[in-house]
Amino acid sequence: MKKKSELPQLLSSVGSALRILKSFSTYEPVKKITELADELQLAKSTISRLVATLVSEGFLVKDEHSRGYRLGLSVLTLGGIVTNNLEIHKEAAPVLGKLVNKTGETAHLAILDGINTIYIHKEECHHPVRILTHIGRKNPSYCTSSGKILLAYNDESLIEQTIQNGLQPYTKYSITDPDQLKAELALVKRQQYAVSTEELTVGTKSLAAPIRDHTGQVVCAITIVGPIQRMNDYNLPEMAKRVIEAGKEASQRLGYDERYFRHFPKR
Repeated sequence: MKKKSELPQLLSSVGSALRILKSFSTYEPVKKITELADELQLAKSTISRLVATLVSEGFLVKDEHSRGYRLGLSVLTLGGIVTNNLEIHKEAAPVLGKLVNKTGETAHLAILDGINTIYIHKEECHHPVRILTHIGRKNPSYCTSSGKILLAYNDESLIEQTIQNGLQPYTKYSITDPDQLKAELALVKRQQYAVSTEELTVGTKSLAAPIRDHTGQVVCAITIVGPIQRMNDYNLPEMAKRVIEAGKEASQRLGYDERYFRHFPKR
């Protein structure tokens, strides 16, 4: 058993190790000891010790082409356990394949992670020109269609928290005005789907609809994303119809009965 005096140091080490793992991203898949030390403001000796432990447990591996490190298979194993035990993932994932076949675009399931959204499942389209996305990717909620869905059907406090955190412009089309965002979210609830056109990435458009659980709560968003050349104003109504239908089917698979909630106000 650890002595009481050793516990703070142990907890600090655990926290630092987790910060190391969370520092990796799709855009920075490999990092060196010096880079980690600078980013996390920790001594190189501390980083070296923690990295050695993470390597021994399979959470990090030495990169063959550099002197850095990348995430190991132990991270993937834990991620698989999480997604496989998410009821949303198990019940809604089969709907994605049908949505891809009907729309021809890549489909995702997204949930809230704080004030951001995170993809928990993805079905790739068959077009040679695709939009680069990946499971586990975090996006700002206010400029993505899935995020707008999850904000619109959530508590007002989450919207205010998002606004207080700052509405950063990712492109010239990003919503940066709080009143405009609130008006957009009100529209989302009226039409039961959300659109994001080049608000996060230039040249892309996404559509999303809500997924409800058996209590009627919106717990997930189903979304398609593609280039604006394919997802244009002409086919938008049909695309939106398909996404809404997919959201309703996924909701039914989660136990949501629209007939039961028809006479009750929806969130």
